[in-house]
Amino acid sequence: MSNESDGPDVRTAVITGGSGGIGKACARTLVERGYDVLLTARREAPLRDAAEETGARYAVADATDPESFAAALAQLDTVDLLVHAAGVLGGTYARKQTFAQWREIMAANLDSCFVVTAAAFPHLRAGSRLVFVSSSAAHEPMPARTAYSATKAGMNAFARALALEVDRDGINVHVVTPGPVETEMLADVPFEMHAIRADDVAEAVAWLDTVDPSVDLPEIRLNAVTRGPSARRPVVPTEVDRRRRRDHNREATPATTDS
Repeated sequence: MSNESDGPDVRTAVITGGSGGIGKACARTLVERGYDVLLTARREAPLRDAAEETGARYAVADATDPESFAAALAQLDTVDLLVHAAGVLGGTYARKQTFAQWREIMAANLDSCFVVTAAAFPHLRAGSRLVFVSSSAAHEPMPARTAYSATKAGMNAFARALALEVDRDGINVHVVTPGPVETEMLADVPFEMHAIRADDVAEAVAWLDTVDPSVDLPEIRLNAVTRGPSARRPVVPTEVDRRRRRDHNREATPATTDS
């Protein structure tokens, strides 16, 4: 993996969770704007497909594994923009959740914040930025998503503390906090909702890298407009369709009685 670029002004971006959703949308947007983009994710096949689709490079790496992620960045000279979009939406009610499930979500969503930051430190310079993609659950915790809510609140706190550490080095840290986003993560949600698109988040991430480094902008919050001419149609997750078909089949099946 080389760090060749088209010129001294080309910025190098590293994106975690690059095999789909917000990560892939960020890659598409940044490549279109002339960035040299390195996508990372754990699964090679979808990651390779995303890289080919967007025009980015890729490296298979686990954002929860310090050695794996550091190795992915080892051959980069600099990281101008790190977008941490990897994560999982999982968990259940606290009384039902096992400690193993709790740790899995903590590792994917919160431990990874430290892992990717630590790996990036040797490659950061004045003018570099780190953008953490969070969730509205950081501010509005979700029942049945106790672990997820805790990790996203923790991400926001980690990012802010980090920003106060690295500003002296000319490095900026931002959080992008979207509400529901129309990605594969919504498939198991059992109700319709208004959602923004992954491209909306990507546009916000790209815009952040145009903000003057002298400006401290801790967080951008994005939510879907729910009424009026600008509102998009509600998203119907796969789980909603599945339940509707199940209920329809029950209604269509005639009741049987013993004769």
